[in-house]
Amino acid sequence: MMEYKPLLQPDEISITEKEDAMGAYLMMFAALAVGLPLPVLNLVAAIIYFYINKKKSPFVHFHALQSLLSQIPTSLLNAGLIFWSVRAFFFDWEFSDLFWGYFWTVITANILYVGFSIYAAVKARAGEMVYFIFFGRVSYEWAYRLKEDQPTKAVNQPPK
Repeated sequence: MMEYKPLLQPDEISITEKEDAMGAYLMMFAALAVGLPLPVLNLVAAIIYFYINKKKSPFVHFHALQSLLSQIPTSLLNAGLIFWSVRAFFFDWEFSDLFWGYFWTVITANILYVGFSIYAAVKARAGEMVYFIFFGRVSYEWAYRLKEDQPTKAVNQPPK
C-alpha cells in the first residue's frame, strides 16, 4: 500500500506557497507577456517554473506539475494549428473544412484550458486543491507519495 504525505489545510499553508502554486497556472500567459503568441514558449516557461518550484513543498509541487501536464496537450494542439496555418497560408492557400473543424476545436480547448487554469489559480491562492480530470491524480501521486527511502515512522521519539 502506497503511503502519502499529509495534506495541509488552507490555514496551514504559507502565503508564499499559495502564491507560488497560483503562479504555476499563470505560466500560460508567459509568452503573451513577452508579446509572442507561440505555444512552445508557454510550455518552456511551465517546465522552468516546475523545476524551480518542485522542491518547495508538496502543495507547490502538485500545482506546478498539474499545470505543466495540463499545458502539454494544449500546446501540442496550438503547435499543430500554427504549423497547419503556416503551411496553408504559404503553400496552397486553401483552408479545408477539416482545417476549420480543427481550428474551432483548438479554440474551444484553449478557452477551456484558460478557464480551468484561472479557476485553479484562484483556488491555489486560497490554499485549496483542485484536481483536473486527467492530470490531478498523477500530480497528486508524484507530489505527495512518500519515497521508498523516506521513513514512514517517526525516527525521533520522546523519552520513555
